[in-house]
Amino acid sequence: MGKGNQTSITEFILLGLSQDPKVQILLFCVFLIIYLLSVFGNLLIIILIQTDSRLHTPMYFFLKNLSFADFCFSTSIVPQMLVHFLVKKKTISFTGCSIQIVVFLLAGCTECALLAVMSYDRYVAVCKPLHYSTIMTQRVCVQLAIVSWVTGAFVCSVDSAFTLCLPYQAENVINHYFCEPPALLKLASADTYQAEMALFSMGVVILLAPVFLILVSYWHIISTVMRMQSGEGRLKVFSTCGSHLTVVVLYYGSGIFAYMRPNTKVMSQKDKVISVFYSVMTSMLNPIIYSLRNKDVKGALKKLTGR
Repeated sequence: MGKGNQTSITEFILLGLSQDPKVQILLFCVFLIIYLLSVFGNLLIIILIQTDSRLHTPMYFFLKNLSFADFCFSTSIVPQMLVHFLVKKKTISFTGCSIQIVVFLLAGCTECALLAVMSYDRYVAVCKPLHYSTIMTQRVCVQLAIVSWVTGAFVCSVDSAFTLCLPYQAENVINHYFCEPPALLKLASADTYQAEMALFSMGVVILLAPVFLILVSYWHIISTVMRMQSGEGRLKVFSTCGSHLTVVVLYYGSGIFAYMRPNTKVMSQKDKVISVFYSVMTSMLNPIIYSLRNKDVKGALKKLTGR
C-alpha cells in the first residue's frame, strides 16, 4: 500500500454499497440470488442453443454470444462483491483490480456491440423477410460476432490502458463496489484529463453509436409493423420489440450516465446504484427477456429434460 507520494499502491480498499453490517447481509442474499439466476440462465441458454438444431439460427447464434458475454460480465464483478459483503476489510490487489477492469470492459463493450447486431438481425427478419436467409448467412453472422468482440477488445484496451497507466500513489480507497475506470480515475496522482477524454471518446464508439443503430433499426421495424394486416403478427413483433427495448434503455441508459458525463471527484451513492443496473441486473434479465419466454427455447428445454 502506498505511503507518501513516491510509492505505487499495490492494493485498493473498496467501500462497497453499504457500511451497515445488517444491510450488507441483506445485500449478500439479494446479489447471491441475482448472480445464481444470471449464471443459470445464461449457461442454460448456451447449452440449449448448442444442443438443439432448431435453435441454430442467426438470432440464437448472437444470443449465445450475448449469454457468454453476460456470464463473463457478471462473474468479473459479483463473486468478489459477495465476498466483500461478508468481510470487514474489502481489499483488492492492483493486479486483481486491473484484471477486473479488463474483463468487465471486454464483456460489457462486446455486449453493447452485440445488442446493436441483434437489432439489425431483427430489422432484416421483420423488414426484409424474403431476403433474410440470403442476407444473414452463417458467414455474415460469424463476421458480425467477430466484429463485436474485436470492437469490445479495442474499446477495452484503450479505456484500460489510459486508466491503469496513470500513477496511483496516495489515496487507495475506492468509493465503489468494484474496480471501474470512472471510480479509479478519482484516485489518480496525476492529471486525468486525457484519460477522461479517452473514456468519453470510447463511450461515443461503444454506447452512442450502437444506440443510434438500434433506434434506426427499431424505427424501421415499427414502421413495417404498423403496415401489417394481421393484428396477431403485429402484437407478436411489438411484444418482442418492447422487451428488447427494455434491455436497451436499462443497459445503455445507465452506461451512458456513468461514462458520458464529466468526471466529478466524488462518487455518490446514486452513481453506485445506477451502475448496479448495467453491471449486475442486465446479466440476469437478458436470459429472461430474450429467450426464456420464447416458445422455441421452451421446446428445446422440454426436449433436453425429456418431457
